[in-house]
Amino acid sequence: MIDRETLAPDETIRQRIEALHNKIAEAGGDPGDIEIVAVTKGFGPDTVRAALGAGLVSIGENFADELVGKAELLAQTEPKAAWHFLGSLQTNKINRLLPFVNCWQSVDSVHRVEALAKRSPGAAILIQVRLDDGAGRAGAAFSETTDLVARSRDLGLVVRGLMGVAPIDPQTASSRFAALVRAADGLSLPVRSIGMSDDFELAVRAGSTMIRIGTALFGRRKNTG
Repeated sequence: MIDRETLAPDETIRQRIEALHNKIAEAGGDPGDIEIVAVTKGFGPDTVRAALGAGLVSIGENFADELVGKAELLAQTEPKAAWHFLGSLQTNKINRLLPFVNCWQSVDSVHRVEALAKRSPGAAILIQVRLDDGAGRAGAAFSETTDLVARSRDLGLVVRGLMGVAPIDPQTASSRFAALVRAADGLSLPVRSIGMSDDFELAVRAGSTMIRIGTALFGRRKNTG
């Protein structure tokens, strides 16, 4: 179970957004050009309401059941929420997610591209690129990215950009973020979804246009058993 005491009130979230904007500017980015995706994984619908009430629009979730549950509950009262699916995309969950997801951020294989295109031609996606070779790390290899983007477009998907998760070794994060940005530039893709609470400043310096933030907005989740 998640300890909800870490949920910050609306005004605190506004202050934390302002702090994020200040750090983005200090890192050389324009806060107006960098989208914040509020990652509400592990928190309840009230956290989503608080994020939206503080002026955010994009809401990120890692688990299909959690996204669907919150989106169904909030559909009538929070229609402006733009849901981003961030987790490993199980093709058998696509149909449940379809009514709600605005952007699929973790498309990383031809199999997933074809499954999504079959069910939702015209869907907006990001191709997830693997930024290190750690065991179990998700994402397509850089060498696969061009073909994956082409296949996605051929099947009618709208490829907005690339997404990556920081490598396990933080000392390599800057160079790997920069490699993703170069890859996006080479493919004329405007969106670079890199950077989370612990490393978004490095990502901004590398050229991020979208950061995925949970802890820096809502506090740490506490597992209480």
